Amino acid sequence: MSTQLNNFIKTLEEMFQFDQADLDFGIYRIMNQKREEVTHFLHEDLVPQVKESLGKYKNADIETIKQEILKLENQLSEMGVAKESSEKYQTLTKQLNQGVDITALENEVYSDLSNFFKRYYHEGDFISLRRYKRDVYSIPYEGEETKLHWANADQYYVKSSEFFHDYTFTLPSGKKVHFKIVKAGTELNNNKAQEGKERRFILMNDAPLIEETGELTIKFEYKPDEKKRTREKINEETIESIISHEGFKNWIEELKTVSPTEKNKNRTLIEKHLNDYTAKNSFDYFIHKDLGSFLRRELDFYIKNEVMHLDDLDTENEKRFEQYLSKVKVIKSIGEKIINFLEQIENFQKKLWLKKKFVIETNYCITLDRIPEILFKEIINNQEQIKEWNKLFKINKNEPLTAEFLKSNKNLVLDTKFFESEFVFKILSSIEDIDEKLDGVIINSDNFHALNLIENKYSNSLSSVYIDPPYNTGGDGFIYKDNYKHSSWLSFMENRINAAYQLINNDKGIFCSSIDKNEMFVFKQLLDSLLGEEAFVNAIVNVNNPKGRSDQRHLPTAHDNILFYSFSEAKSYGWNPPENVIRRYNKVDSEGKRYREIDLRKTGDNDLREDRPNMFYYFYYNEENNEFFVSKEKINNNEGYIEIIPLRADGREGRWRWGIETTEKNIENLIPKFMPSRKVWSVFEKDYLSDEERVMPTSVWAEKEVNSERATEQIIDLGFEKSDFPRPKPVGLLELLLRHILSNDGVILDFFAGSGTTAHALINLNREDEGNRKYILVEMGNHFEYVLKPRIQKAIYSKDWENGNPLSREGSSHMFKYICLESYEDSLNNIELKRTAQQEFALQNHMTSETKEEYYISYMLDIESEGSTSLINFEDFKNPFDYKMKISNGSETKLKRVDLVETFNYLIGIQINKIDYIRGFQIISGELRSGDNVLIIWRNLTESTNDDLEAFFLKQRYNSIDSEFDRIYVNGDNHLENLKIDENKWKVVLIEEEFKRLMFDVKDL
Repeated sequence: MSTQLNNFIKTLEEMFQFDQADLDFGIYRIMNQKREEVTHFLHEDLVPQVKESLGKYKNADIETIKQEILKLENQLSEMGVAKESSEKYQTLTKQLNQGVDITALENEVYSDLSNFFKRYYHEGDFISLRRYKRDVYSIPYEGEETKLHWANADQYYVKSSEFFHDYTFTLPSGKKVHFKIVKAGTELNNNKAQEGKERRFILMNDAPLIEETGELTIKFEYKPDEKKRTREKINEETIESIISHEGFKNWIEELKTVSPTEKNKNRTLIEKHLNDYTAKNSFDYFIHKDLGSFLRRELDFYIKNEVMHLDDLDTENEKRFEQYLSKVKVIKSIGEKIINFLEQIENFQKKLWLKKKFVIETNYCITLDRIPEILFKEIINNQEQIKEWNKLFKINKNEPLTAEFLKSNKNLVLDTKFFESEFVFKILSSIEDIDEKLDGVIINSDNFHALNLIENKYSNSLSSVYIDPPYNTGGDGFIYKDNYKHSSWLSFMENRINAAYQLINNDKGIFCSSIDKNEMFVFKQLLDSLLGEEAFVNAIVNVNNPKGRSDQRHLPTAHDNILFYSFSEAKSYGWNPPENVIRRYNKVDSEGKRYREIDLRKTGDNDLREDRPNMFYYFYYNEENNEFFVSKEKINNNEGYIEIIPLRADGREGRWRWGIETTEKNIENLIPKFMPSRKVWSVFEKDYLSDEERVMPTSVWAEKEVNSERATEQIIDLGFEKSDFPRPKPVGLLELLLRHILSNDGVILDFFAGSGTTAHALINLNREDEGNRKYILVEMGNHFEYVLKPRIQKAIYSKDWENGNPLSREGSSHMFKYICLESYEDSLNNIELKRTAQQEFALQNHMTSETKEEYYISYMLDIESEGSTSLINFEDFKNPFDYKMKISNGSETKLKRVDLVETFNYLIGIQINKIDYIRGFQIISGELRSGDNVLIIWRNLTESTNDDLEAFFLKQRYNSIDSEFDRIYVNGDNHLENLKIDENKWKVVLIEEEFKRLMFDVKDL
């Protein structure tokens, strides 16, 4: 095997993930299922085509030379010239005798193809570096005035921090092992990382293994490797260090348990999990939006500019063009087949990335005032719920819990996760207009998938969006691909902002995002391109650290920014006047109303009489009888009236702020007053403090409420540790922002919810003014369960906390829903590639080599994944209440029920009015965004027949042809009378068909 062929095969194996044989997650696990088959196809079918194709073109070349020789012989004969004397004849004859060096051409083809694919592929991704010619890049440009472009602009950023900080696996004995990042070195070493020292998972030097409460923790740092070792080499040394560690003999024996693969028969458990952990945080950063078109376009450029050398045409090198014609055809043919295969893999990942994700779990948190008292007895007997109340709210553990206690503590927050489904349905069925009664929704998911799922429900309807994304400091949890720090971050943000933009009301919406100096300027360019430059209002300077950061030498940073965008009809609500403003209104009238006195004389520019002559007039005041009036002309003053005119401090005549007509209408609000300092009289306006007074903030926010130190204090007051969520936003900042951008019945979306500050601030505001503001929060980290959700529960129960204890029981009536979604990893891990017996027979016996090749390179993954759980298995759909998927919590995978009902609710975008569970049928009624009233009926098809369905319809007095409902959705084939409501639309709709259509009805975002 030649060096060029060997390099070509290695390149193919790397691109098709065959160099990751030990990894059994995600796309690697899927490709491993087809490793042997695809390897055979590449080696035995694809590579030999190079020689075959060149041989075919060789014959064509020889025939062309023969024709040229014959033509030349005739020309020379007619001219009477001996052909042997012709230099061209001698050259053509030599070429004919020598033929074409097929081996040399083969090696050139292998070399050119390897060079082409290597330039775009790096560790699982294809980087879109468009070539104009060798080492010269171009960017897509369509005549815009300005253009923001980055290396990964046409890709989806799919990396998350799901596995980064913690990874857990269970040993055969049942004991747990944790990999934990103790100190990430990215913030201090970003510069080094960009100099070629890629960050790696490196075992801690100091006490790397710790046993606590019967569990083992293995500690790592994530930092640049000074030795520039590969991930595999570091893992080998890490494993050797762990198994030679003293004092953990029993643990190490289990870690050495063999977990073999076909390639590595001696692989141990520690090797398997360490490889998975480090790989999950090093691979799968991007999915190309259109890899096939990109690579085909680039292959054309490559061939024309680096193989055929078009720039050398019409020169002495023109013969090179002819020489390479045969080779070019082979490069293009083989290259396009490889591209088709790569496109199949990338599009398969894209399909799984973009598909709407299943809701894995749905629960509600509801204050007791919204729950029928008849259910209190069951609540009292639920020990798990009581345990959580003791933990969260510090209710008196010494007193027996009674129904009377619950009645007097109506702000206790019940969590439906502790109760059986039958009890939960009793609660939900008691609530009319349930979606309208919801105060919030929180979603545990990658934010891209959450935004994608809720689009049909909230499209073009949300009032405001506020986000606090990772600032890309290197130490904020955003783990970028080395050497693509800013590009990774921009792709990450662009994908998600695009998805969120579909939800904002494009007439009245407001978008705000916190950001610091690291990405401030490129982020504004990105938002300008997505939201419209004309929508930009200002960058709010948020002075969150007045002293400045102590770790900065020059101009220590004392602030971050909030980029503020507002669409055409959006309204700003301003703030209630702060105390310092109220203090300025230091007068009180006889009715107790506060006011201040403002001189009616105009000051500043254009304040002279000659500037506005019609705004100069006379006041007359009698101190004895308090008579006070205004006159346009000077009067003959014989009655002892004091004449008042607008005199400047320099004695020159000025003018008033109001015209005389306005003054006459408002004379009751004017006061004549002697000014001792100037020894003159003037007139003052009574400026009242209105009950509706709002103050428009400036672009600099330096109020004490926005100080970041206060945010940490608030987290601690609620009973969390400082380490539970570093760098939270202060509640006061969000209260100020929400007052300004959100009406008291508006909806705010925060898809980087963090510790839940947005919801906390909103609950405070609703409590303060009895508003009906609502929130939608999205967060994927572990702190969703341990910080965000309990923080919201605590904010509901009491407005004041100290050291984890409520200082009052002054809370709020509240209900929020929380759901968890399938992750992209879950989607991949629930794919099983299966070929039916009929498909196998056809593949082996009836397909031509060309058809079989087309199947492998273009259709195999889509066809053989049909029926996988994450792509909808209709056989399992027969019992929709027991549809299960393998769900990972980071490393451990469990079979869990999927909430098909809630998933479908989001797919069709229903505003739910009523939820019921009646005699085995789950009933949802509500309204679609189109205004259609809908009824959704779910049943277990293994227990319920169509006769049961029809009897249920009669019992409930439903009718598929009356006007009560515009659409009726039912799972399973049925005999219900149907009605055609337009050319392609029926009233009774099969849930399965609509489910699949909507789940894959996706657009590039």
